[in-house]
Amino acid sequence: FGECGFVDNHTVEVVDKDGKKTQYTAEKILIATGGKPVFPPGEGIEEHCISSDGFFSMEDLPKVAVVVGAGYIAVELAGVLNSLGSEVHLVVRKGKALREFDPMISDGLDAEMIKAGVLIHRHTNGVVKVELDASTKKKNVTLHSGDVIYGADIVLMAAGREPNTTEWVANTESLHLETTGVKVSPKKHVVVDEYQNTNVDNIYALGDVCGEVELTPMAIAAGRRLADRLFSGKEEDKVAKVSYEYVPTVVFSHPTIGTCGITEPKAIELYGKDAVKVYTSKFSNLHYGIFAVEPDQKPKTLMKVICAGLDEKVVGIHVLGMGSDEMMQGFGVAMKMGCTKADLDSSCAIHPTASEELVTMGVWGTSPQVSGAKVSPLGGATPGEPRLS
Repeated sequence: FGECGFVDNHTVEVVDKDGKKTQYTAEKILIATGGKPVFPPGEGIEEHCISSDGFFSMEDLPKVAVVVGAGYIAVELAGVLNSLGSEVHLVVRKGKALREFDPMISDGLDAEMIKAGVLIHRHTNGVVKVELDASTKKKNVTLHSGDVIYGADIVLMAAGREPNTTEWVANTESLHLETTGVKVSPKKHVVVDEYQNTNVDNIYALGDVCGEVELTPMAIAAGRRLADRLFSGKEEDKVAKVSYEYVPTVVFSHPTIGTCGITEPKAIELYGKDAVKVYTSKFSNLHYGIFAVEPDQKPKTLMKVICAGLDEKVVGIHVLGMGSDEMMQGFGVAMKMGCTKADLDSSCAIHPTASEELVTMGVWGTSPQVSGAKVSPLGGATPGEPRLS
């Protein structure tokens, strides 16, 4: 196989590494070509920087690393390099990383990164140029703010995988979609409906190439639903589609972040301040109990449960700290099922764990005693029996 492009609505042509062309025809064609790292414009940026792809080709640990970006990849790789002993400079365009996350979480991560020794350059508006010092083979990074970072061994551009210039396209350059009439957005993402249909009857698209919830498990879930709808033959699968709401996700930062649902500002925007109730907690994980460190220096776990409406339906759970990645999967299931604060309170805590805090938060039992479950667990009710016939 090799580079692929459309010939017509039912035919693609693949050019292999030797230039040999082979055409394939199919009744249905799925576009799932993903995205790619972005290099913003600027003198020497593409020439002297690496992307997240290049990170995995590194053979030596850099003494000084500059990471440019404010998203998942930037904070993850900055944390990895810092933990391994590099001097890490994190360059963000505005005030902090992960600005779209709940403020409690993004502020908490910011504080932990500073405590860990990451040097954060704020309000830079990005990089102007990257120059190579011929005598030292080091790189000097000039920021739009006027600051210059000298002596970097690597400059890692993690400005995201979403389009940020009119020239960037989401791996659709060679697809020749113009031969099919498939619509793309102004940012060159393939336009689809909720069932992953393009505007061409037999052509479908999913994943990062569509620009919605750009996570690998999300693309896998969308692919499974699409396969069920097109090929299972079951009546119930004729309307199968993936849900893009309440998607649990994790940032493997240092410390880890787990989140599901909307942020507190978004909840207030959607439902009004009076309809939103927020529960929070801050503590040091018991893992650090035996560490000979002052309590205020121990890494903190931050938790927030956001509820909305008369029934206190849980619309957001956000965690920063050890174990947040593992605990969020289960709470994501609960949120998908429509859990309320009372449902969380009805669950017996597992002690000693960090996750027990999410089912004991606030003044226990004071939320409205309303369940979002099909079979309510409230008031000590027994769980429903499995349906056998």
